[in-house]
Amino acid sequence: MRKDDKSILRLLRDHHIDTEKYGLGCSNFPLIHWAMGLYRTRKQDHTIVFIRPALLRLRAQYPKAGAREIVSLLFHEEDMGVSRNTVIEYFAAYEPELVKERRKNRLRRKRFWAAGVNDIWAVDQHDKWKYKFGLALHSGIDPFIGMIHWEEIWWTNSNPRLILSYYLDSVAETGFMPLVSQSDPGTENFGLANGHTLLRHLHDPSLVGTLQHRWMREKKNVMPEIGWSPLRHRFTPGFEDILDVGVANGWYDPNILVEALVFRWVFIPWLQQELDAYRHRVNNTAKRVDRNKVLPHGVPTEMWKHPGDFGVLDFKIKVDPELIEAVRKQFAPRESEVFQMVPPDFHAIIAQIYVEIGEPPVTRGSCWDVYRQLLSAFHALDEAHHIPHDIDAEWGYMMAGDEHARDIELTPNLQPLRNGDNVVGPDGFYYMGGVNNGEGLGTFPRARYLFDTDSVTDAQQAAELDQRVDMDEPRIPGDNEDEGDPDEQVFVWFSDEERADGSDIDEW
Repeated sequence: MRKDDKSILRLLRDHHIDTEKYGLGCSNFPLIHWAMGLYRTRKQDHTIVFIRPALLRLRAQYPKAGAREIVSLLFHEEDMGVSRNTVIEYFAAYEPELVKERRKNRLRRKRFWAAGVNDIWAVDQHDKWKYKFGLALHSGIDPFIGMIHWEEIWWTNSNPRLILSYYLDSVAETGFMPLVSQSDPGTENFGLANGHTLLRHLHDPSLVGTLQHRWMREKKNVMPEIGWSPLRHRFTPGFEDILDVGVANGWYDPNILVEALVFRWVFIPWLQQELDAYRHRVNNTAKRVDRNKVLPHGVPTEMWKHPGDFGVLDFKIKVDPELIEAVRKQFAPRESEVFQMVPPDFHAIIAQIYVEIGEPPVTRGSCWDVYRQLLSAFHALDEAHHIPHDIDAEWGYMMAGDEHARDIELTPNLQPLRNGDNVVGPDGFYYMGGVNNGEGLGTFPRARYLFDTDSVTDAQQAAELDQRVDMDEPRIPGDNEDEGDPDEQVFVWFSDEERADGSDIDEW
């Protein structure tokens, strides 16, 4: 993650170095990291000509990324510390048309309230690739700090056992669970509601009889929806272009069983690696500072690990690993077919073929070549040995991604959490977390919320957002922004960046 020397020293002293035994000062620290070949942005002194090859590589994959995103991508994927001013200069010189396109988008605000870290984990699914490519995405976030706990891709996102497994895997990895989970009211989320509620009951018997899950109706599951916006605008366009190649050329039809299985075997592991890298980058990058927000400003990972450093409350609940496995066994047993990327006997065949063709790595440039080699070899094997048709019938269950959406019934006779007594906001907005069993913070400090818009007029907000666009994207001569669609909008990301002006900060 990008840090200046002062911030790195503070973290080292507070959390990693025994200051009673060792000393590390501001004067010695730069000498140490210079000796290690670690230079800050200013000292690297990259020019727009020098960064052009790297930008061409990144632009092929992230065609709609703006200045802040490109700075982050250069840092995380190219190991280059480049100032935002340099990137903006590059945009003006080499990408004026892309700048005009990005400037046409408008930002709009959404409200959200939470009491602190781990008050709420909100989940949502994304179906844009589901029917076109047979790929389904699912995400879980802590909206208070903008921490993405999982960003998963699979051949379905409608199975309640699968959705619960994402949550249980994250709880097992971190060792903690939130007060409440939150989702849309679809049946695919019944497993999550049951599993999280049971875990809370097992750790706090006083909660027995209550549902520890929030159902967000009428499109009010705002925070995960906001989380999808950067993914749609920054991550998916480049990858969708890659996926479209196979469909456009007739190499892949998601409704043909063998093609679908080969496609999953090749593309799902690779795309999951790319999503993991995206999640890591988001979780380790501070968002834009916003004077209208009273959420903590910082890097999500740091706020998750050290919430006290940011003056916020942490409601995480330590979880017994044995109880996690007990809940998993009851609601999401590992032997369930939904956890198979492809049928086991198909996997054995295709894995052997993969070895025979030399185990080529799957990358952005090679993915379709690998797929076509495997598919061709499989068809040749079928012609030579006549794979029985009954095997096709056995494999066919993998095509019914939504078939098991109602496998789990919601635990009956549970009382829902209260919304609370308007503990946040004067206009009837309810607290949706789990503090005091949904009653809210009470005598504790008021919950922090995403945007304090009561004191700012719509005109002021619009002017401020326009000013921010100017900061990130240079104005191009002759650009008439009024020609764009006034209803074309993107969401503001749900956390904020550490600095409003990071162009010349010494970071590395």
